[in-house]
Amino acid sequence: MFNNSGIAFKLSLSILSTTAIIFIIILGYNYQISRKLILNNVRENSKNLAFNAVNRIETILKSFEKIPENLAYFLKYSDYTKSELTNLIRTVVENNSEIFGSTIAFEPYAFDKNSEYFAPYFYKDNGDIKFTYLGGDTYRYFHWDWYQIPKELDKPQWSEPYYDEGGGNIIMSTYSVPFYKNIEGKKKFMGIVTADISLDWLEKIVSSIEISKTGYGFLISKNGTFVTHPDSDLIMNETLFSLAEAREDQELREIGRRMISRESDFVPLNGIISNKKFLMFFAPLSTSGWSVGVLFPQDELMSDITRLNRNVFLIGIAGLLILLILIILISGSITKPLRILVGATNAIAGGNLDVELPMSKSNDEVGKLTNSFLYMEQSLKKYIKELTETTAAKERIESELNVAREIQMSILPKTFPPFPDRNEFEIFAAIEPAKEVGGDFYDFFFTDKEHLFFCIGDVSGKGVPAALFMAVTKTLIKAKTTSDISPDEVLTRVNKELCIDNETAMFVTIFCGILNTRTGGVSYSNGGHNPPYLFSKNNGIKVLDGSRGMALGILDEASYTTGSVTLNAGDGIFLYTDGVTEAMDIHAKMYTDENLHLFLEKQKAINPEETILKTLIELKNFSSGTAQADDITIMSIKYLS
Repeated sequence: MFNNSGIAFKLSLSILSTTAIIFIIILGYNYQISRKLILNNVRENSKNLAFNAVNRIETILKSFEKIPENLAYFLKYSDYTKSELTNLIRTVVENNSEIFGSTIAFEPYAFDKNSEYFAPYFYKDNGDIKFTYLGGDTYRYFHWDWYQIPKELDKPQWSEPYYDEGGGNIIMSTYSVPFYKNIEGKKKFMGIVTADISLDWLEKIVSSIEISKTGYGFLISKNGTFVTHPDSDLIMNETLFSLAEAREDQELREIGRRMISRESDFVPLNGIISNKKFLMFFAPLSTSGWSVGVLFPQDELMSDITRLNRNVFLIGIAGLLILLILIILISGSITKPLRILVGATNAIAGGNLDVELPMSKSNDEVGKLTNSFLYMEQSLKKYIKELTETTAAKERIESELNVAREIQMSILPKTFPPFPDRNEFEIFAAIEPAKEVGGDFYDFFFTDKEHLFFCIGDVSGKGVPAALFMAVTKTLIKAKTTSDISPDEVLTRVNKELCIDNETAMFVTIFCGILNTRTGGVSYSNGGHNPPYLFSKNNGIKVLDGSRGMALGILDEASYTTGSVTLNAGDGIFLYTDGVTEAMDIHAKMYTDENLHLFLEKQKAINPEETILKTLIELKNFSSGTAQADDITIMSIKYLS
């Protein structure tokens, strides 16, 4: 369909498609680069926001850690009473705004041998400092994580966030520091100093991270529990792993694993409570092992670049439409004269060489094409006139050649059997010229009642000159042959005549013989011709060699000799020209004497006509698909009795 379309359509389609492809590539490249720049900026921004929140939290937590650590140091090296301990704890809670509550929890019976529990606890409640003792059947504190873990690990620990029911009755985290006494030179564990921190201030710090419209920050504990999140239902109720399990989200599970492993990275995320796409940066808190995550909504981040690309795309479409209109106008002005030329050339192709071509108004390609058509029109008129004259002359020559062929063939014996009243022998001959007329010939006639003269010849060259030389040679042979002459004398006389004024240096090869129909004796002479084959009923087939002389028409002093052979009943002679052995196949390979010899050996019945016809079929099959290069002439004689 495209190949059958006009130039204007092809031009418009090619330019528009190429321009559109370039535009799409540029738009895509611009989008990718812009997206990459935005992602890099988002990465840096999220990293800064996350580390800013981490540093703020770390600063508070580290300053917070000093208080229980100092208390533990004091308890290790000082003696104290119950009132001194309670006053010390109260003073710590009153004078440190970041501390929600604090206690010094002793090992069972470590402070008072009569009391299993001793853990005075001061905490804040609506601006007041309140006091309670921890411990009892409903709150066995030495089984809680904030007590057990630092005791077992022998180092300070932040507890997982928890709801301190029975203590402060709020969500908090506890920093627990083990303290010891040197008793009789041995280090003995005495209990845990704790300081509780409310998570309210953490929520304020993390929630202050504002990103676009729906971006946010969150904090998880070292077990993946949500400490802060915009969705309050998640806080202390869910972990990243429980959400990943519910959603069957392996990606979220892997991110949770990396966060609690204290890694930091910038990753894509399909939301936490929805399937909305986010980009998230997460970083750990070195003090507590918790992790902060900062989420950036992808659709909001990419909204500006998406809007920009949409506007650029619309502008590009408008530009392509304008370009299409311009191409149609320009291509129309170019193709209009071409369409007129098409109509004119169709008329010329129909034979109207007088059709009027449009005048050229410019010297551009269309103008030059118009001038070329004008020149072509004039040249065609001249060529057709000359072709008409040449065709007429050629037809006249072909007619004359056909006449010449008929004349040439008419001078050769073509009626078989030629002597129906003679039963001493059988004779048959065939000729196939390579052109309309050729230079091969054959002849046979009686010189007297008992002697049959026969000959075959091949003139050098082809066409009319060879045909004329052949006619002269055949005429001379018949004129010079008498009843008492020998074959060599015939060739000698004919050669002298052909050498006279032979300025074209043409020559002819001839094999001639005289058959004695009574005795079967054959005398023969060869003037440069292919030696014939002798068929023998008893001895098979062989080359009739000997009596070789020069071709006729070359040297007027050339001499020839006569050979002889006697044919028995059923014997025969097969004569041919070199057009037989030099026939070529499609690979330019000749038929050769060897192939002819092998073929003739397979011919059981020595019948002249049958043998010649089979030979012609053999040559035709051999050279199938290849034009005949030389005249082919064959003659065969069989002696009967």
